[in-house]
Amino acid sequence: MTDIAKLTGVSQSTVSLVLNNASGAKFSDATREKVLRAAHELGYRMTPREPAALDAFDALGTESERNLIVYLADEISTSPHPVVSIDGARDAAFSHGRILAVYSTHGNAQIEARVLDATLGNPNVFGVIYATVYTRRVTLPAALARVPTVLLNCYANDANVSSVVPAEVAGGHTATDYLLAAGHRRIGYINGEPWQDAARERLKGYRTALATADLPFAPELLREGDWSSGAGFEATLSLMREPNPPTAIFCANDLMALGAIEALKQLGLRVPDDVSVVGYDDQEIARHTHPPLSTVVLPNYELGRWAVETLLQEEHNRAAGAPLRRRTVKLDGPLIERGSVKVITEAKQLATNNISD
Repeated sequence: MTDIAKLTGVSQSTVSLVLNNASGAKFSDATREKVLRAAHELGYRMTPREPAALDAFDALGTESERNLIVYLADEISTSPHPVVSIDGARDAAFSHGRILAVYSTHGNAQIEARVLDATLGNPNVFGVIYATVYTRRVTLPAALARVPTVLLNCYANDANVSSVVPAEVAGGHTATDYLLAAGHRRIGYINGEPWQDAARERLKGYRTALATADLPFAPELLREGDWSSGAGFEATLSLMREPNPPTAIFCANDLMALGAIEALKQLGLRVPDDVSVVGYDDQEIARHTHPPLSTVVLPNYELGRWAVETLLQEEHNRAAGAPLRRRTVKLDGPLIERGSVKVITEAKQLATNNISD
């Protein structure tokens, strides 16, 4: 789906709606035809079920028995990311003859307890996907100890459950290395709120990439934001006031990158001719900035799909008497190249290095 979205310039959600022939979806016939043509060119074939090797899951019950997967999320509407993870989980569940039931608790422990009490008594429940909007450590409700559970975008050190989270260090490294490969040596970084796992790990990836390239970390090129476009705008103005400003800026999410692009335009600078910009997340807005934003994909769809498939596989292994191997997996997202990064010229490199010296 990432490949199709990249090829056609539409969102992964649109790709999902087209491939699943969703009723009521509002997009043009031209968009539908473009997505289907790209899918055909990439060798995608829609089948009613996954390969036969996975049909062993049916031994766990008929489609009218234990066919319900409960997806329990703290938030859905406050961010664009959870909905895409739900898409992945729903598609994986449906391909195996299961139905996904989604509940949002707003992080309220009482609502969470009531949802679990109402759902876990249902004999059709196969298992639970427990998801959070921000990557973080969680303490699981005691009720989940008696039902197969997989964690999505969170982890619990004291619970014997598998979990899947984004590979944020790798993502930060990928974005920074991309700018380094384009010849940039003065790379500004606008981070999110430092108390969050995603912000800490993306910063770690940024610093690791610099170290790998034998470049020292320059504290004056780091700014902390709050994930908003306004924070990206103000942080960029601040970075460009430095005596030796950056030739490229890596923003820890696309909204801050949008603010960075606007700030550079206000300063009379061109993106990417004067300053390159890279974002993170691959939100829909990244395709519509001027120029379109190069960004690292946050693999939300793949997170949802992995969680459901792992839930099914682990329960199949348990029923077969195989030993359970709980694991924590970190999923990478690719970097999508668009138009916001330019290879820096050798002359500009030398000029930057001379200012640094």
